[in-house]
Amino acid sequence: MAILKLTFALAGAALAAGSAQAQPAAGPVKIGVMADMSSAYSDIGGKGLVEAARMAVQDFGGSVLGKPIELVFTDGQNKVDVASAAARRWIDQDGVDMITDLPTSALALAISELGREKKKVVMVTSASTSELTGKACSPYTVHWTYDTYALANGTGAAVTDQGGKNWYFLTADYSFGYALQGDASAVIEKKGGKVLGAVRSPLNSPDFSSYLLQAQSSKAGIIGLALGGNDVISAIKQAADFGIGRPGSPQKLVALLAFLSDVKSIGLPLGQGLLLTEAFYWDQTDATRAWSQRFQDKVGRKPTMTQAGTYGAVTHYLNAVKAAGTKDADAVMAKMRETPVNDFMTKNGTLRVDGRVVRDMYLFQVKKPEESKGEWDLYKQVAMIPGDVAFRPLDKGGCALAKAAGGAE
Repeated sequence: MAILKLTFALAGAALAAGSAQAQPAAGPVKIGVMADMSSAYSDIGGKGLVEAARMAVQDFGGSVLGKPIELVFTDGQNKVDVASAAARRWIDQDGVDMITDLPTSALALAISELGREKKKVVMVTSASTSELTGKACSPYTVHWTYDTYALANGTGAAVTDQGGKNWYFLTADYSFGYALQGDASAVIEKKGGKVLGAVRSPLNSPDFSSYLLQAQSSKAGIIGLALGGNDVISAIKQAADFGIGRPGSPQKLVALLAFLSDVKSIGLPLGQGLLLTEAFYWDQTDATRAWSQRFQDKVGRKPTMTQAGTYGAVTHYLNAVKAAGTKDADAVMAKMRETPVNDFMTKNGTLRVDGRVVRDMYLFQVKKPEESKGEWDLYKQVAMIPGDVAFRPLDKGGCALAKAAGGAE
C-alpha cells in the first residue's frame, strides 16, 4: 500500500539551529487521512480531500508546539480490514495522532473503536452514519460534517411536507444505507407518511435495473435513494431509462445523499429539481467563494462539503493542540469542545460530548439548465436548517457519554 508522506515545516533559522535537547519531548503532530482514492467516494473525497487537509496545515503555518506538522494519507480501499490494519500501523509504528476522512460508515465505526482503544483523536468528515454519535459514540471521535439524521431531517422532511407521503427505498446494503433509511423512515412516518418497502444493493453496483423495476412496481410516489458516491449517480442515470423521475412520471426520485460532484456527473438535464441537504455549497458567501476558488486553483474543480469540512476539522484540531499546549488526546478533545467552530463554512458550531458537531445545514434544489450561469452553478438554496433542528437531540441517540453528562440538547 503506497503511503505518501507530506511534511510541512517553517524552516526558520532559529528552529534549524536548535539542538535536539532543546526540542519538546513529544514528537511532531501527525495527521493521517484515510481516503478513498480510486473507488465510489474518490470524487467527494480522494485527492481533493487530501489537498484540503494540506491547505489547512499550510494556512496554520506548518508547525505547532515547536515542531513541524506531518500529514500522511493512504487509500483504505473501502475495506474495513485494510483500513484498520493501516490505521493501527499509523498509530503503533508511525506516531499518528489524529485520523480523518473515513469515507464509509463501516470504516468510520471501526476506526472510531480503534481510536477509543488507543486514545487517539478520530475526526470523521465523510462517513455519515448517525450511530457514530449514538450507541457507538467514543470520547475521542468527532463527527464533523453531517450525518444521516440531518439528511433525513432535511430532504426527507421537505419532500414529505410537500406531499410525498408514500416512499420506497433503494438502499445501500451496508451500515450507511441502513442508517440513512432508518433515520429517513422515522421522519417520514412522524410526518404522516408511509414506507411501502425497500430493496438493497451492494456497493459499486454496475446495474440497478432490477432494483429500479422493483421500486417502480411498488407504485410509491417517492423512490428514496439511500445510496452514496458513484451508486447514486448510476441509479439516477439508469432510472431515466425506465422513465422514473422524468417529466410526466408518477414517481419522483429523491437523493437522500448527493454531493456537488455527483450532481455535476449526473448533469442538470437529469438532475434538475432534485432536493438535497448539504452542510456547504461553494457559492453561499464571499468567504465560501474565496476559499473554493483557492481550492479550484489547486484541484481543478469546486469542493464538496466533505472536502471543505476536512479543512475545517484539521484547522480546529490544530488550534486545539496549540491552545492545550500538548497533543494529548484528552486535553485536545476538551479544547475542541470548549471552542466554537468558526470558519468560512461554519458559524458558531459546537462540539457536543457525544462527538457531534452541531452546525446549520442547508436544503438545496438542483437548478434547471436554463437557470445555470456556469459550469459549477448547480444549486439554489431553498432553506437553512438550524443546527439544533437538523441534528438529533443529545439525549435521543443512546450515547453513554451523553447519559453520563446528564444533559440534553
